[in-house]
Amino acid sequence: MGKAIVVNTRKPDFFIVGAPKCGTTAMDHYLAVHPDIFMARKEMHFFGSDLRFGPHFYRRDPNAYLAEFNAANGHCRAGEASVWYLFSEQAAAEMKAFNPDARVIIMLRNPAEMIHSLYHQFRFDGNEHLTTFEEALGAEADRRAGRRLGRQHYFAAGLVYREIARYTRQVERYFQTFGRDRVHVIIYDDFAGDTDAVYRRTLEFLGVPPVPIKNGAKVINGNKHVKNPLLRAVLNDPSVRRALLAVRPWIPQPVFAALGNVEARLRKMNTVPAPRQGLAPGVRWRLDEEFAPEVERLSALLGRDLTGWSHDARWHTDMDTAAGVPERSHPSEMNAGSAVGVA
Repeated sequence: MGKAIVVNTRKPDFFIVGAPKCGTTAMDHYLAVHPDIFMARKEMHFFGSDLRFGPHFYRRDPNAYLAEFNAANGHCRAGEASVWYLFSEQAAAEMKAFNPDARVIIMLRNPAEMIHSLYHQFRFDGNEHLTTFEEALGAEADRRAGRRLGRQHYFAAGLVYREIARYTRQVERYFQTFGRDRVHVIIYDDFAGDTDAVYRRTLEFLGVPPVPIKNGAKVINGNKHVKNPLLRAVLNDPSVRRALLAVRPWIPQPVFAALGNVEARLRKMNTVPAPRQGLAPGVRWRLDEEFAPEVERLSALLGRDLTGWSHDARWHTDMDTAAGVPERSHPSEMNAGSAVGVA
């Protein structure tokens, strides 16, 4: 990662690596309330040196990253979840070097549904400025070349939506790096259909006692809209972010923490849960057809027939069309004394 890591009493021993909009926030939440598991804040993205985030994201330096796990000394397992680790070409190798015995959880969803949900997430947080999903799909070639990016965008690679859904090579990278016995793959439809059973199998994979989900399964990270786009624009404005990064070395830690708390409160106040409009049938059909070869390759890799994603309506289970509110921190939240910007 470019900096020496100071030895700490505890480091993470498992990672939820993505994919985005596949139930990772819910799984992170359910694992965090298990008495034997400690989950650090979500979306730290310490690994994945090839991921080029803008100032909308804050990365932690090695010491600050490890400090996130200081409270985990009494837990059997300690983990973190960052959804772009799966997409990264470097994160798996960097995790392996950091902790060779780590375990990995991967969550996957019908590609068409995932990228449609991701588009709406990006519309909410400002990464996406194009007003229709169809327009965003049509802009992918330009975006590969660095064109048609909104002023508030913070992760251009994520806007090439079809690439995010090329799961096979991403999963294969983790199988090759960690071995299949240390990688647990969860299919979103299973998680939505029987959350308790999938949670129980995940606890078995992590080697901790099974416990029921506290207060039952619920929507954790449903679709959201902003109340005031102007406020979001100010909070996400790149010039504001760059200014904060420039003065960060001279801001006392308590003041920086207070700024982060104010930002988090403003984001929460500006968020309203709202159902998401379904994917247009014609677009859905075209994407299912386009992704069919990818789904066949993934089926062969996992030893499970997932081709129903393209042909069988029973697969089209959606946990996030209902309204929900995130239970854990926003990825762009400022974290006092524990973050450095990405160039």
